[in-house]
Amino acid sequence: MSIVANEPVPRPGILDIAAYVPGKEHAPGVARVFKLSSNETPLGASPKAIEAFRQSAGHLELYPDGQALALREAIAGVHGLNAANIMCGNGSDELLGLICHVYLGAGDEAIITQHGFLVYKIQIMGAGAKAIEVPEKDYTVDVDAILAAVTEKTKLVFIANPGNPTGTYVPVADIRRLHAGLPKNVILVLDAAYAEYVRKSDYEAGIELVSSNKNVVMCRTFSKVYGLAALRIGWMYGPANILDALNRIRGPFNMNAPAIAAGSAAIRDQEFVGEAIEHNVLWMDKLVHAFEAIGLKVTPSVTNFVLIHFPEIDGKRASDADAFLTSRGYILRAVKGYGLPNALRMTVGSEEANRGVIETLGEFMGRN
Repeated sequence: MSIVANEPVPRPGILDIAAYVPGKEHAPGVARVFKLSSNETPLGASPKAIEAFRQSAGHLELYPDGQALALREAIAGVHGLNAANIMCGNGSDELLGLICHVYLGAGDEAIITQHGFLVYKIQIMGAGAKAIEVPEKDYTVDVDAILAAVTEKTKLVFIANPGNPTGTYVPVADIRRLHAGLPKNVILVLDAAYAEYVRKSDYEAGIELVSSNKNVVMCRTFSKVYGLAALRIGWMYGPANILDALNRIRGPFNMNAPAIAAGSAAIRDQEFVGEAIEHNVLWMDKLVHAFEAIGLKVTPSVTNFVLIHFPEIDGKRASDADAFLTSRGYILRAVKGYGLPNALRMTVGSEEANRGVIETLGEFMGRN
């Protein structure tokens, strides 16, 4: 005789998922707050994107283009791609979820890395599959560890390149070696959310690998360098066979019209993007040198954020620094959930915000 529950019950495994917790936004009792916890660009969005958004707002009664063709063509034009191989989504999070929903089920496995983006595990478990976490080496993805973890149950491998919250990257030669070692039925998912910031000659976001294979996809976002986080715009470049499967379950109007318009204008304004990158390069170097000068360790980063490590001593731990900074109005990202309990992640902010954090951490470390 079966027992009937007295309330709806989620399917097995759902309640085992730890919900994603965004970076905090508020500092109670502080008059002015500098939010440096979500890797948002301090330059905001391109004026051209803002104007396109405003113009689109005049037609809110109309459904958006379900194919987001204008945005796909704009992306294709800037990156030299075929628009037919591009899918747009409500943030790259939606696209990551779609690929898990389509290619994973009970009994399947997907590989993630030790300090990888938390959304991967959430989406894998949400699809009823098992997330296999492999260790990183010096806060960097370890290709050999991934290959050693592949079994006949493996269906997906997720790589954030560059990594979040570490800021490190995997050279293209190692990404190619990883792909070459994977079975043909395993999809390599390259999440290149911070690709625009990378200034390394041995880095490649994934376009070349996707173009020549049927089991690689690359995800990108407009939430970082393009300053459109509020609009939730992500895109995927992938082979026709994978995009065909994803499009069969993708929501018919998953992109809103103002987002399509603003994204199309933003990606074409590469001059504005260049200014954002220039600001980042300037302040990344200054921040690293300043933090190291006051006795803190910083993981080398190719992104728009730095991972700051604190001494494991009473009164100088990451949690203590977080509280001290917050009391002064500087909000950084605690990364305990990423297996980094004694570190904070700081987004490169405005000049005022950056100088304020340097001064405040100097005071915290007793160097001022």
